Amino acid sequence: MEEKSVNKTNSNGYTFLFAIIMVLVVASVLAFTATSLQPTQYENVRQEKMQSILNTIGVETDRAGAEELYNQYITETVALQPDGSIDEGVDAFAVDLAKEIKKDGSEQIFPLYIANYEGEKYYIIPLRGNGLWNAIFGYISLQDDINTIKGATFDHLGETPGLGAQITKAWFRESFAGKKIYNEAGMLEGVSVVKGGASTDHEVDAISGATITGDGVSDMISERLEHYLPFFEEQRDINITE
Repeated sequence: MEEKSVNKTNSNGYTFLFAIIMVLVVASVLAFTATSLQPTQYENVRQEKMQSILNTIGVETDRAGAEELYNQYITETVALQPDGSIDEGVDAFAVDLAKEIKKDGSEQIFPLYIANYEGEKYYIIPLRGNGLWNAIFGYISLQDDINTIKGATFDHLGETPGLGAQITKAWFRESFAGKKIYNEAGMLEGVSVVKGGASTDHEVDAISGATITGDGVSDMISERLEHYLPFFEEQRDINITE
């Protein structure tokens, strides 16, 4: 009986030791794999960002070709302070908007991309806000009058498939082209996603069954553009004098 008890104890000890070793081995492999993939993942995110920025001005490209076209058409990137001045010490492309919007507006940095495509100048603004379930984000480009929208791209982290997730669809994105962000009085109005049919230069048609996501898009555009007003007003004054 004692021998059987000893054998059983040894067997349990061996099983426990084997389990610990396997856990350590698997953890090490997973950690090594994750670390090895980080540079590739970072590069993919970087190229997809360039791709989205280009899409707002009508430049279609796959991820692999995005960087070359980005360097060709994006002529300037600036990091704006709340007063509209440029912070020369900040890399605008590296600004993480998900972290930035958690700060008070007086402490945020606002990235801006300036493009020249087919002889036209465009201002591209990053967007981020809240949908129904999680964050929504994208980019919107303005023509040289800093009023007329050239194009927009949107994405999300968790909107409902077939409903709010349709903000990524071409028909929705393309509905923003030609819309105006200022009203006739010269005040920022943004663009609202409305049910029942868009009837003004400041409205686009809503997605059926996705009211909260649509409201999130409207709020996101207005909230982000508001921070760029000091810079926009300065640029519009320059355009007038020229």
